[in-house]
Amino acid sequence: MNNNTAGTVAYPNPPREKMSPVHMFFVILGDLLAAGSAGVFVNSRSLPAGLAMLAVGAALIILGAAGLGRRMFPSLPGGSGEAGGAYPSRLEGHLDPNLSRWKWLVKWFLAIPHYIVLAFLGFASVVVTIAAGFVILFTGRYPASLFHFTVGVMRWNWRVAFYATGVLGTDHYPPFTLAHTDYPATFEVDYPEKLSHWQVLVKSWLLALPHVIIVGLLTGSIWRSSTEGGTNGISLLGFLVFIAAVILLFTGVYRWGLFTLIMGINRWVYRTITYVALMSDTYPPFRLDQGPLEPPRAPEIPDSD
Repeated sequence: MNNNTAGTVAYPNPPREKMSPVHMFFVILGDLLAAGSAGVFVNSRSLPAGLAMLAVGAALIILGAAGLGRRMFPSLPGGSGEAGGAYPSRLEGHLDPNLSRWKWLVKWFLAIPHYIVLAFLGFASVVVTIAAGFVILFTGRYPASLFHFTVGVMRWNWRVAFYATGVLGTDHYPPFTLAHTDYPATFEVDYPEKLSHWQVLVKSWLLALPHVIIVGLLTGSIWRSSTEGGTNGISLLGFLVFIAAVILLFTGVYRWGLFTLIMGINRWVYRTITYVALMSDTYPPFRLDQGPLEPPRAPEIPDSD
């Protein structure tokens, strides 16, 4: 392993991490079948046909996700810092010093192909999380191949967010891959050797509730329409990104203070998703860790005799 000049992690033999088109096809076909089963349930009285479509779709998704995950390297503990991160998930991003003044106006449009692919992968990751939950309940382990797939989906999503809407921190177009690359935005999660059997029953909907509320306040709409009852407005995160973009448009500079704050909000969001997705038993800290890199892990103090 080598470190590149951008501060991201360079992995050996990157061709081994190329995504299998066959397994990606399985994931997409499984998504379509699983989603189509809802139409069968609604428009047809044939319950067995709908259940069969759902079962086949879920099986294809898991088969495809496992195949994609097996081709990926596990996350390296500690990220790019020698001291490691303060939480098992590590979100990092390096601000491009030569950002275009105007390109942010069209990045959302340029990223549409990514949004389409991520819609399929996001649906698949939900199915994978549910399946992994049953495995964790009985074995206390998250299947490694499915874990690496889910991390890959989150990594892909973070690259697109860093490029297009969530940060606007780089003009480099994100790669179409789940795998590790030398892109200026990275996301990793340490693989847990053992997970609690019982926490899987309450983590996502009960234990994570305080963080879900905070994330909702940070990323949800600021105001609600009183006339039509719909949500109109912009999230706090979106507002900060917009302010940074307007300043960039007129000055050519992305304000460092805004960048570190935006990174901190995104880091909180992804830590919460990691916990809700059953990928860690470590409870996320109620802390806004700002900056491009994860804070170092606090040193362990030995017990005094």
